[in-house]
Parts: sequence; structure tokens; C-alpha cells
Amino acid sequence: MPTPHPTAPHDAADTITALSGSSRALEDLSMLPAAPGLYAWWAAPEVFSQLPGPTHPTNAGIRLLYIGLATNLRRRIISNHLRRSGSSTLRRTLAGLLLDTEHYRTRRTDRVVLVDEDEIRLTAWMHTHLRLTWCQHPSPAAVEATVIEQWAPPLNVAHASGPARAVIEAARAAYSASV
Repeated sequence: MPTPHPTAPHDAADTITALSGSSRALEDLSMLPAAPGLYAWWAAPEVFSQLPGPTHPTNAGIRLLYIGLATNLRRRIISNHLRRSGSSTLRRTLAGLLLDTEHYRTRRTDRVVLVDEDEIRLTAWMHTHLRLTWCQHPSPAAVEATVIEQWAPPLNVAHASGPARAVIEAARAAYSASV
């Protein structure tokens, strides 16, 4: 977990510093605050080795995959990203990247979602392979685009560019077509 800050970061540089703190295993999210902020998902370099991503500033064993913002960090991470693909672009992207190896099954609601058993499997995969950092921020939307531009996480297609974009767009298309 990032070292607690007496005051939340306000600019992109301070936010990046805060997100560069010690990463947490997903079993250890008790300190996630019910407050606005940004979060970063990290994984070992062999996870999605075809995608570039910056190495964690203090842990060379992990690299950045995705940055997001939340009005409530606890709810966004625990109730969305670690539960259902319908409410998490990150989960749908991960499922698309893993379709060939994990053979996830999907169904259509108002969008394409994983079947219940595969929601559980994807959550287990995330617990095994991903780590998380976060920081509170009073206005996370004010710095999100700058943080993403500076760090270029490969799974952030909306703000990202470069070689990962085509891979991610193809994975998302495969996921959407998998019904």
C-alpha cells in the first residue's frame, strides 16, 4: 500500500509517486478506503508478455497494466473489478486477452458478460496474477489522463497509444464476438 499521505496528492507527479508505493496482493485489501482516488493494476512481466508496460519504480518484478479512477476506491475495486465483467472494462479486457488460454464462456445481457462460473475463474486468476496500488485524490478525473499519458499502461485504450492499442482492441473485439 502506498505510504499514507497527510494530504492527498493534487498533481499528476504526486499521484504517480503515491501509486508507486508498495503493491498489495488482492487478498489484502482491508486498507482500501471508501474515498475517491486512482488505482493501478500490476503484474509480473510474463503476464501478457506481448504487451509493453512500465516497470514498477521500486519493484522490478511487476509492471503496470492499467490505471483507473473511482469516486469510491473500495466499492470500485471490490464490487466491480473483483466481481462482474458487466461493470468492469478491465475485466472484459482481461477476459478477452485470456480467451484462448482460459476458454472463458460468455453470454449476452445488455452487453457481453462472462457466465457465472467464469466470473469466478477470472476473479481467481486476478487474485493469482495481479497486484494493486492506490491513492486517495480529491478530484481523480483532474489527473487521470495525465497520469495515463505519462505512464502509458497498456490496458488503458481510451487514453493510451502505441503498440499495445491494436492488441487490446483485438482482444476486446474477440470478447465481444465470443457470444
